[in-house]
Amino acid sequence: MVSAELSLYPLTPDYETPIIEFIHRLRAQPSVTVATNGLSTQLTGDYRAVMRAVTIAMEPTLMGEVTCSFVIKVLNVGIKPGAEVKV
Repeated sequence: MVSAELSLYPLTPDYETPIIEFIHRLRAQPSVTVATNGLSTQLTGDYRAVMRAVTIAMEPTLMGEVTCSFVIKVLNVGIKPGAEVKV
């Protein structure tokens, strides 16, 4: 199990639309758990499923007309959003 935290920063006044579309694409992916908050979106699942979901969801955004930045953190344990990670 892995977890990925993603933040999308569209460089446009209409920044909400690309973010919402990105989250909808992530939620449409099988075999991953998706949680959102005001700053990021978290995915948890098998490594390949998480990476596949990220790739599929990011491509339309990156190929679109809006300049954007993604920040991605990947953790090698599955986490529940809001839960403390034991180290």
